[in-house]
Amino acid sequence: MDSMTVERLKEKAIQLRETAVTMVYKAQSGHPGGSLSAADFVTALYFKEMNVNPEDPNWAERDRFVLSKGHVAPIQYAALAHKGFVPLEMINTLREYGSPFQGHPDSKKCPGVDISTGSLGQGLSCAVGMALGGKLDEKAYRVFAVVGDGECQEGQIWEAAQSAVKYELDNLVVFIDDNGLQIDGTTEEVMPNHDLEKKFQAFGFETKRIDGHSMEEIVDTLDEVREAKNGKPKCIVCNTVKGKGVSYMENVVGWHGKAPNEEQYKLAMEELAGGLHA
Repeated sequence: MDSMTVERLKEKAIQLRETAVTMVYKAQSGHPGGSLSAADFVTALYFKEMNVNPEDPNWAERDRFVLSKGHVAPIQYAALAHKGFVPLEMINTLREYGSPFQGHPDSKKCPGVDISTGSLGQGLSCAVGMALGGKLDEKAYRVFAVVGDGECQEGQIWEAAQSAVKYELDNLVVFIDDNGLQIDGTTEEVMPNHDLEKKFQAFGFETKRIDGHSMEEIVDTLDEVREAKNGKPKCIVCNTVKGKGVSYMENVVGWHGKAPNEEQYKLAMEELAGGLHA
């Protein structure tokens, strides 16, 4: 694990946002909104919490990361590039033929991607399988899964949750990116999730709801769950803002899967740089 300070993590999160938006702009394709809402806790995981080795991406003892909401691949790719798994100069190749950065994470193409994802609802089952495998093999690694709030409308999420509790997978930590928006509108309009923290708690998870853009709160919560070896999987529900950090994208459903034009891209970079140097 890294010893990066909270202030440095905040700076790194802005850099990851800049990279993710740049990738989508250069490709003129991709999903910026959810990439930006997940940026802070993804940064904390890759640059503070997870035990990974860019020089040995398949290291057997590494912590695992599952981006169940695989369409926000740009934020994972940004983390992998800044962490050193893939050359940073390759960020301009998103969705190009032969690029490690495909439209959804591809474990056969991109070093550091532990499993291919993208079909919503399935990633948490994969994470449960990884965590169960770690238990059976008596490995110390942990598994971190990022799940979207819209994705929680999928029944397979709850089948996976039941299994995680049955097998006492306290090596599994689930982050819910609860930004309230999905491709067709608000989650409340499309299919209400009600209280996701209470729902996971009812299934038997140890749960907590936090501000998903407070790096202090994210780091403190990770410190808490790291020490909780109580037989319960963990679920951290993060209150987030879709498009966080770029004013015209924030809380706008249209930026779920849309690339900025040149003028919009320049404005996004100006706003993000302002946060970096504030």
